[in-house]
Amino acid sequence: MSTHFDAIIVGAGQAGPPLAGRMTEAGKAVALVERKFFGGTCVNTGCTPTKAMVASAYAIHTARRGAEYGMTTAPVSVDFERVMARKEKIRLDSRSSVENWLKSMRNCTVFEGHAQFEGPREMRVGSERISGERIFLNVGGRAAVPDLPGINDIPYLTNSSLMDLEHLPKHLVIIGGSYVGLEFAQMFRRFGSDVTVIEKGPRLISREDPEVSDAIRAILEKEGIHIRLNAECIRFAKEADGISAGVDCTSGAPEVVGSDVLLATGRRPNTDDLRLDKAGVKTDERGYIEVDDVLRTNVPHIFAMGDCNGRGVFTHTAYNDFEIVAANLLDNDPRKVSDRIQTYALYIDPPLGRAGMTESEARKSGRKLLIGTRPMTRVARAVEKGETEGFMKMIVDADTEEILGAAILGTGGDEAIHSVLDVMYAKKPYTTIKRAMHIHPTVTELIPTVLGDLSPAT
Repeated sequence: MSTHFDAIIVGAGQAGPPLAGRMTEAGKAVALVERKFFGGTCVNTGCTPTKAMVASAYAIHTARRGAEYGMTTAPVSVDFERVMARKEKIRLDSRSSVENWLKSMRNCTVFEGHAQFEGPREMRVGSERISGERIFLNVGGRAAVPDLPGINDIPYLTNSSLMDLEHLPKHLVIIGGSYVGLEFAQMFRRFGSDVTVIEKGPRLISREDPEVSDAIRAILEKEGIHIRLNAECIRFAKEADGISAGVDCTSGAPEVVGSDVLLATGRRPNTDDLRLDKAGVKTDERGYIEVDDVLRTNVPHIFAMGDCNGRGVFTHTAYNDFEIVAANLLDNDPRKVSDRIQTYALYIDPPLGRAGMTESEARKSGRKLLIGTRPMTRVARAVEKGETEGFMKMIVDADTEEILGAAILGTGGDEAIHSVLDVMYAKKPYTTIKRAMHIHPTVTELIPTVLGDLSPAT
């Protein structure tokens, strides 16, 4: 016999708990299943702990620059154990908050264990069998481990295992020059580790425009991070004094020897052990659950939200998935995934805030473009803070005056980008911001100036 619910939600990440809240408020009986840590990737191995560590690294870096601000300080030393203890408290507090909320939620029954399908409407969690009118999968993803020569002969870190690191690496070798890898690269360099980033491609974060990639590389190299590009033959071997990573780059030593290796080469969905075949749910060749514009799978009563559906890999896209599902099922509000504008941030220092298209994407669309840029050295707020690295960039459709995309690499860029994003969602012309009066001195106040200096793309 199975216990029947109006809804089964598998996974307590960023979409599952708020959906449980909305559905129980609507009088639905909900079963929520979590097999490990409440809060999902964001709370446990992603945003919450990593940004706590980024904050520590920023404070340490600023303290080292104390003389520039008029401070006389003793040499700054890093207590890595305290850095990690601070991170851990923030992480555990966030995890407990989610768990306590769910377990105190009226009409919500929490199951702790591994959920697997027994049929289209039935699941097994340990010895329990449960069934639901609707089933919502919010099972997230995990670090992908590439099949590189020697990978099984060495100890390696992922973004998850690094959260439990007890020692400060002497020399951290990071495989992968994209968002996750670069955040860890800068923070551990600031903690005192030697850091080498090995990237197979010709530049860092290849989805960004070249000038963004080049600027970020310059920022990291200025802090003493070694960047190895065009690493076409990455391989590993144990050495007496650490781990060697073979790179065979076009220049530089053919091998890098480090004390620790971090794999930051992408993610994979946690869908391989759900027994989706028992429910008839389709996945793509990478294991991501296929969904339509309202997050419904090919089985009409089963939905997939968050990282497991391949429609976004961020906390904010997962939460937006919840909003779309709730709007359609509970509010008679026809929201769609295709309505949202791509936006995200890279949390190095200074951060990169991105919205909409890159220039290369905009050019491929065939539109006539207007582009404006401004270095952060010409942003008063950045000068006053002594944080002038980076630049602003705006991309506009010359015919419709629609803002197509923006990049703000600089102090406050992750916050300032929302001024642009909100106008994009309002479907207003760029002149809406251009004519706005913003507060001085801020980073955002220069966005109208950039938009006033647009020129045709050549």
